[in-house]
Amino acid sequence: MQLVETTTPLAAGGDTVLPPFTPATIFTQIHLTSVVALFLLVAAAVYGYGVYRLRLRGDHWPPGRTVAFVVGGLGSIAAVTVTGIEAYDDTLLSVHMVQHMVLSMVGPIFLALGAPVTLALRTLHGTSRKTLLSVVHSRVARVLTFPLVAFGIFVANPFVLYFTGLYRLTLEHEWLHELTHVHFIVTGCLFFWPLLGLDPLPNRWPYPGRALLMVLSVPFHTVLGLTIMQSRTLLAGDYYPSLHLAWSNPWDDQVTAGGILWAGGEIVSVTMLGILVLQWIKQSEREARRIDRALDRQEAEEARAAAAAAASGAATKITNPPDAG
Repeated sequence: MQLVETTTPLAAGGDTVLPPFTPATIFTQIHLTSVVALFLLVAAAVYGYGVYRLRLRGDHWPPGRTVAFVVGGLGSIAAVTVTGIEAYDDTLLSVHMVQHMVLSMVGPIFLALGAPVTLALRTLHGTSRKTLLSVVHSRVARVLTFPLVAFGIFVANPFVLYFTGLYRLTLEHEWLHELTHVHFIVTGCLFFWPLLGLDPLPNRWPYPGRALLMVLSVPFHTVLGLTIMQSRTLLAGDYYPSLHLAWSNPWDDQVTAGGILWAGGEIVSVTMLGILVLQWIKQSEREARRIDRALDRQEAEEARAAAAAAASGAATKITNPPDAG
């Protein structure tokens, strides 16, 4: 359903001005027939089919991974691409920033925790499985998922987008606008997958290195948000003033957008650092249990060897008794 009031034409195009943005419009400006909605449904169906295949043959797949991928990952992406967030993302910079945060951080984190590559490797067989493995371990994948490369792309891209003429182009050309959404998701996945993901990817750093890189990413959104808030020029030039929205001031909205980027970035960064620490603790516990099992096996083998030696010695004494004289 789509409830849109037709009022004054936009200066930059032939569309009509949307009504004031309210929480209710998130649920009334829904586009279930979009290509994005179709992609999300297909992705959820394919993931669900993989889980179903595993259960058919008696294999276990943690329900938490399914919830993370479908609800947290695909669900969060749907929340900002098929609802009123999408309807207003080229009308209000603040709404766009909410969408930016979800597509580049929230969605990719949950997608990574869903371990879709692992699910695919456990489901596929033969040529399909070999092809996927070759892609995951290809030279391109190794370069793009190398943490320092992914970190550089993740940090630099927003500055290039917002402080050049590129951002205005994304507002004026629908295809470029949609491509930007895909770009947010891809760059987020490249950054978070090697750090938080559960899939067998190359370039997996030890947890101390991952934690350090995560800490270094925290100030990034603070700097970007403050720069936008304190900017003396409007992002996208006169695009937002040309919309002539009586219910929104572009300058105030830009300050709000910077604040969302600042606060939201810190909240998500601290949260993902917490997730990484929990993974680190669980990995340490698994490693401790593995070492304990190895030591138990070693002790059992030594005990068996000692018992065998003692039995062999006793048998030797019986077979060859000492002389009576």
